[in-house]
Amino acid sequence: MSSEVVSLPQKRYYRQRAHSNPIADHCFDYPLTPSDMNWEKYYPEKVKLGSKNNPEVQFADIGCGYGGLLITLATMFPETLMIGMEIRVKVSDYVMDRIAALRSQNPNDYQNVACLRTNAMKYLPNYFKKGQLTKMFFLYPDPHFKKAKHKWRIINQCLLAEYAYVMSVGGIIYTVTDVKDLHEWMVQHITEHPLFKRVGEDELVQDPVVSKLFSSSEEGQKVTRNNGDKFLAVFRRISDPYE
Repeated sequence: MSSEVVSLPQKRYYRQRAHSNPIADHCFDYPLTPSDMNWEKYYPEKVKLGSKNNPEVQFADIGCGYGGLLITLATMFPETLMIGMEIRVKVSDYVMDRIAALRSQNPNDYQNVACLRTNAMKYLPNYFKKGQLTKMFFLYPDPHFKKAKHKWRIINQCLLAEYAYVMSVGGIIYTVTDVKDLHEWMVQHITEHPLFKRVGEDELVQDPVVSKLFSSSEEGQKVTRNNGDKFLAVFRRISDPYE
């Protein structure tokens, strides 16, 4: 086996449009059920087919972009499996190559982080079982400014039902955007959902993840360079009183 260390990919070779139409018919391979998913492919040092003691993915970065947040969290939570879900081909390729290079350069690290190309708006329940996720991230999602396209926003009434399904009680949703209208939209819709409750400021200052949300992602760094505003809202999955 070759011991040659893999170089980090250069982002200029992976450039793509900032957003992709989530309603379009893309070609994706996806599991019929979460139990059909082969996670060993993504975490070969952590997951083994046939083992009864495999850890499960707990963090999901929806629309992970170039993977900045994932890479940051990988070393903060080394025993937690986390996945980035990205719809754009070249961008997801970049994240996969970046993780492969980091694993090569740091053999004991980054084994808990991976990326897959998929459409989370359509196939999220195919990957995760009920109550599996403990954290979900929605950083700088496509604002879909036109009113006719608001139904395409990653936070909406129908999709929130799916997020509540795949999240464990006590799980956390993190949202960040530089678009005030979108921030207000997300806050309104998540607040109106009966299974989510907004996390207060006093609790946010104690959450080590919060400080990483503003600048770890490439989009967040771009907003900083442009002196733009950043709007944060965090919500907890609460128990269903009817269960």
